[in-house]
Amino acid sequence: MTDSLTVRDNRTGAEYDIPITDGTIRAADIGKIKADDDPGLAVYDPGFVNTASCRSSVTYIDGEAGILEYRGYPIEQLAEKSSFLEVAYLLIHGSLPTKEEYDAWVHEITYHTFVHENVKSFMQGFRYDAHPMGMLMASVGALSTFYPDARNIGDADNRHIQIVRMIAKMPTLGAWSFRHAQGKPYVYPDNDLTYTENFLSMLFKMSETKYAADPRIAKALDVLFILHADHEQNCSTNAVRSVGSSQVDPYSAVAAGIAALYGPLHGGANEAVLKMLRRIGSKENIPAFIEGVKAGNERLMGFGHRVYKNYDPRAKIIKKACDDVFEVTGVNPLLEVAQELEKIALEDEYFVKRKLYPNVDFYSGLIYEALEFPPEMFTVLFAIGRTPGWLAQWLELVQDKEQKIARPKQIYTGERTLDFVPAEERWA
Repeated sequence: MTDSLTVRDNRTGAEYDIPITDGTIRAADIGKIKADDDPGLAVYDPGFVNTASCRSSVTYIDGEAGILEYRGYPIEQLAEKSSFLEVAYLLIHGSLPTKEEYDAWVHEITYHTFVHENVKSFMQGFRYDAHPMGMLMASVGALSTFYPDARNIGDADNRHIQIVRMIAKMPTLGAWSFRHAQGKPYVYPDNDLTYTENFLSMLFKMSETKYAADPRIAKALDVLFILHADHEQNCSTNAVRSVGSSQVDPYSAVAAGIAALYGPLHGGANEAVLKMLRRIGSKENIPAFIEGVKAGNERLMGFGHRVYKNYDPRAKIIKKACDDVFEVTGVNPLLEVAQELEKIALEDEYFVKRKLYPNVDFYSGLIYEALEFPPEMFTVLFAIGRTPGWLAQWLELVQDKEQKIARPKQIYTGERTLDFVPAEERWA
């Protein structure tokens, strides 16, 4: 028995044998099914909900079982035993580093955290109330003008240095966008600190000679970066790959990913969770809220996922990170509401039947708020963590001989063969 699909075209009576590979059929094979002079069948799939656009060895997800793996390693093990820069190395290079490789990697990234002084001038030109994500998107795109050699994407050494630069400079740009909104002076990187400690220093350092981050906060933020590092072909990753398929430089491709993440349906979900929890207010109001959700009058934010039909594995890890952070900052009063809402929802047949489980956004906003980040910074933190994943996907794309410039088909629904009437006749 061969792995194939037999399709009978009832218009012509012709049968087609279409090979099945890795659980997919090729769209080009569907295109061979045609009647008379038709151009051949195409697949209509808004949102690409059942269309594979690439082969990838970066991230594996089993939504039914609640499994997330980077390069084959379970996210639970990486979050517990690894560091963000080690995970970044794994995503980019495809394997875990030796001691020498890791030390060299950390050294490279540490000494590329500084940005050109003109970038500082560029960022200072934004309005006082500019959104941090808009500033991040623009400044990452602007890096392509500071490193014109980045266009040479065919050179492996060149690709490597651009990847190092971007992972290194992302926290600097993110922190400066945060300081800009507060009217505070920008803080330069401190190469004596770890990646996450350095980011916290650039965010919160004031007049002290040396900023000392609480190790529990630094570890929790490092874990959050790991959890966000990659997530298969989501909207922003698809944007990076789509724009990158034109063979543009990686800064421009990642700027497209940031633009996609900027949207409330992608990066803004944790802010929506906080708004929901505030509206609920207290545990006593949860039953009424639940009934409102069932009646279609309320939306349950932070539950359910396009991919996961089980408990999002990242949500379990974030739940533990909450405990570590709140040990330092004090408990966010909304945590009690969130925990009770989760408990009730997971026991309610209405939500169980619909496979609505907490996702990564349900608890992450509580942590960010406890760290005194304003909601508009939440997505910037997401983008910093996601950068290695975007770059790993971009690197895979530019080396994949099967990839072509993205150019989806469309179904035309407009008018045809109209006769043009000159303006003087139309306006007479």
